[in-house]
Amino acid sequence: MTQTTAPVAMHAPFAEFALLLLICAVAGAVFVRLRQPVLIAYIVVGIVVGPAVLGLVAANEQIDLLAQVGVTVLLFVVGLKLDLHHIRHIGPVALATGLGQLAFTIAFGFLIILVLGKAPMEALYVAVALTFSSTIIIVKLLSDKRELDSLHGRIAVGFLIVQDLAVVIAMMTMSAMRGTGGAEGGDVALHEVLLSLGGRLAAAALLMFVLMRWVLPAVVSAMARSQELLLVFAIAWGVALAGFSEWAGFSKEAGAFLAGFSLASTPYREAMNARLTSIRDFLLLFFFIDLGARLELSTLGAEVVPAVVLSLFVLIGNPLIVMAIMGYMGFRKRTGFLAGLTVAQISEFSIVFVAMGITLGHVGVQALGLTTLVGLVTITVSTYMILYSQPLYERLAPWLGAFERRQPLRELAVENDDPALGRADVIVCGLGRYGSRLLRQLRTDGVQAIGVDFDPEAVRALQLQGLPVHFGDGEDPGFFESLPLQQAAWVVTTLPSWESNRALLHALQEVGYRGRVAAAPRDPAHARELAQAGVALVLNPFDDAADHAAAQLAQHLARKENPS
Repeated sequence: MTQTTAPVAMHAPFAEFALLLLICAVAGAVFVRLRQPVLIAYIVVGIVVGPAVLGLVAANEQIDLLAQVGVTVLLFVVGLKLDLHHIRHIGPVALATGLGQLAFTIAFGFLIILVLGKAPMEALYVAVALTFSSTIIIVKLLSDKRELDSLHGRIAVGFLIVQDLAVVIAMMTMSAMRGTGGAEGGDVALHEVLLSLGGRLAAAALLMFVLMRWVLPAVVSAMARSQELLLVFAIAWGVALAGFSEWAGFSKEAGAFLAGFSLASTPYREAMNARLTSIRDFLLLFFFIDLGARLELSTLGAEVVPAVVLSLFVLIGNPLIVMAIMGYMGFRKRTGFLAGLTVAQISEFSIVFVAMGITLGHVGVQALGLTTLVGLVTITVSTYMILYSQPLYERLAPWLGAFERRQPLRELAVENDDPALGRADVIVCGLGRYGSRLLRQLRTDGVQAIGVDFDPEAVRALQLQGLPVHFGDGEDPGFFESLPLQQAAWVVTTLPSWESNRALLHALQEVGYRGRVAAAPRDPAHARELAQAGVALVLNPFDDAADHAAAQLAQHLARKENPS
């Protein structure tokens, strides 16, 4: 009997892993179809297969180990992206917005959670967790919408970097309070905690300086002779420093971040990041499954009301504070609104942070359940808010005037530097890579063309190149009245989304434009919508580029075959 059952028991974890992966693949496909991040699918799968519902998860130790490695790789990759060059170039807008949003969310979130009847330490943990937005999700959504290089996209990425730094500081600070005032620990004098934290931070900074200056460059160069070895070294370094950090009294998460940060200034960080991204995504699957499996429905049910209150706070309060700060600093309400939507959620870091608090004995599983519910709600809702940001802005714009100065100085400063526009046969709206090249080539061919863009930095850069570029919102009828539309035979739009182009077409109609419109859509569905809207010429940048490349290659082949 023993001989027949032993092989089954030995292979049970493997079969369980196979089943979990299949379920996650199916659930992930459903959530992708719903345009939702797959991490939500993994949490739901964890709850369903866990003891609260089906009870399919038995290999808890194996899944927990993979989950810990996944969190380590996640923090390592975050540190790997934060090289000193990027940190030095965080703009004042991103810094002010990031710090302002952090302070607002922590202060008001802490008070709200206390009113909801939570203990001070739990309130502190959850309030800090509410401040972090998902860099992975936001960058993916902005990239899909081709808004990553827009003004609000760059500002959003800037304050996401501020948040990433803040989460590591928070992790190191709370790990220094291990066993003090938590769910199990006693009280320790504040000055003792601060002295301990200061001493360990100083030692960690000195160690990192020595390693980054004299040790790691040579080691990484030696490992980089083999791409496979470089990958193994990166994971080994992240896990080793995470383990050492935990031994030194910090958390594994803080150590993993420092491991990545210590390699961020090396020339091999992009190669390591590219190879680690897929591994990170795969291992994080087990973290979210493990998280869902540990949550009990009774625990989640008790946190529904607090989760709804805090979700509304994150979905509404965080964007409002970002809009208020950016409006005060001289940005238009549209820029502030689009940037503010990116903080209307909490992230995987929030869940990792509260899970660390349980490990340290500071909070109980109720805090993790509450944070997870808020994460599920805010990530789901904010994803659609970002995807449909333009229609949402069009509906809310009449009520957003309070978040814009009468003179939005930071953006109007570019308008004041505009050259005289004069006559224009072609007006190009949207000066990204395609639009700016189109404008430049039209001017080279002797066409009287001017450009329009909503990004002050792009406008300033093109003006320095001597191109006639005007700053303004191509979706605002009032702005179009300042352009020489009467002489323009064509308006060309390279705006990335159908919603933006629909607003532009409406603005042209409002001012009575009688010329023709050309558009350069990014996909066939967008092209069909533009054609149905009456656009006279639909350009196909990718098809045209491919056709041109094929023609050039055919010419070169013909010359080679017929050299005469």
